Amino acid sequence: MQEYTIPELQQKMNSGELTARRLAELFLERIASLDGKINSILETNPDALTLASSLDEERAAGSTRGPLHGIPILLKDNIDTADKMQTTAGSLALEGHHAAQDAGLVEKLRKAGAVILGKTNLSEWANFRGKNSTSGWSSRGGLTRNPYALDRSACGSSSGSGAAVASNFASVAVGTETDGSIICPAQTNGVVGIKPTLGLVSRAGIIPIAHSQDTAGPMARTVTDAAILLGAMTGVDGRDPATRRSAKRGLADYTPFLDANGLNGARVGVARTLFGSDLRVAKIIEQALDAMKQAGATLIDVEMNSSDAFGKTELEVLLFEFKADLDAYLATCSDVPVRSMADVVKFNEANRSRVLPYFGQERMEAALKKGSLKNKKYLAALEKNHRLARTEGIYAVMTRRKLDALVCPSGGPAWVIDPVNGDGVRNWDMDSTSYAAVAGTPHITVPAGYIFGLPVGISFFAKAWQEPTLIKLAYAFEQAAKVRKPPQFLPTADLSV
Repeated sequence: MQEYTIPELQQKMNSGELTARRLAELFLERIASLDGKINSILETNPDALTLASSLDEERAAGSTRGPLHGIPILLKDNIDTADKMQTTAGSLALEGHHAAQDAGLVEKLRKAGAVILGKTNLSEWANFRGKNSTSGWSSRGGLTRNPYALDRSACGSSSGSGAAVASNFASVAVGTETDGSIICPAQTNGVVGIKPTLGLVSRAGIIPIAHSQDTAGPMARTVTDAAILLGAMTGVDGRDPATRRSAKRGLADYTPFLDANGLNGARVGVARTLFGSDLRVAKIIEQALDAMKQAGATLIDVEMNSSDAFGKTELEVLLFEFKADLDAYLATCSDVPVRSMADVVKFNEANRSRVLPYFGQERMEAALKKGSLKNKKYLAALEKNHRLARTEGIYAVMTRRKLDALVCPSGGPAWVIDPVNGDGVRNWDMDSTSYAAVAGTPHITVPAGYIFGLPVGISFFAKAWQEPTLIKLAYAFEQAAKVRKPPQFLPTADLSV
């Protein structure tokens, strides 16, 4: 099945060459044929074809809802859908849970005419259950693999979303991020990922980790498709107070910023102190920087402290908020026996052989010991995080050097899956995600190159609400570089490349 962008698919549906139902059938057939290799899909929507047919009827009657009309979309399985599909965060503790109401972003996607095709696997509880976890593994869904090399990690926690989009199981998917959970699987699976400004996309109806950092965002094969999906997801939602800040800052259409000349005249800060020590990755990024320079960008080397400066306090904040936020979500889940994090911990212990075979639940256990969100230790940690990551970090550097964005490597090549040691075996030390995650500011990754056929991405991040600028820069780089190649589902990396 050929990879088509959303605009190309719309052209085919408008001309009658393709229907939304046939498109959904093609994706479902491809999932049935290939997902056995990578295990990215937890379940498909039994009503997908019916939904697609109704959208075909609307089109035949002369009405379309916008660029997502009839386009199949996959959702990470921590996003509520009020339909026949479950929402479980990959956990057997929530098996059988059917949400009573769509997540805020799902309401917007349905209104935009998207076909919710299915739910993707993820790192269980969005990779915040225990230490030494294996990305892409959940007790409900098993292990998601990387379509570029099946013995390598798809990263996480939006593992299934990244791997599925890379594999062309849908045009686009939605992931969620607290710190790195969109960016890492996007770059590791060779696709585009956008982690938006906190508050641009509603978190209502998303199984949480921490409200000060959680957000959902698009994952796509192209910047164009990611921008289209982002516009359909944005907007104020009364169930998520953070979205009030987006009323005058968010946009419903980001496609005007898809400017192939967008790098011309841009001032881009190169955060070399976040590059890590992998010389192969550095070489790819240097080639990307050369492409930006040739496209008219001015590159300025900048220094940013390691995120280790706020790493411990970031964890402290996440633990406090995890307990409070997850308890609030679970309290609404009347159709499953777990109604609090404490219940989940007890369930996991009682089902250890199925739920805890490879790694534990130390994060949950630590979170249970935390107090309320009025605790002085929590408030001090949150203030420190925002000061170091935002005020004295991204904002200070960009303002001082008059920058449009900052760039660094998104990460290194996918590591070999090792359930014994978990993700601790990964052999790269880049520092791309924590600044934007903790600051609550936007971050985009775009494919930049390959190491033995394994994708490596480049990151663009900036101040809050600067999605238009980042999309412009990322699109211009993508068009100049054109490096993405579809995966071949190889059993292992081709070391001859």
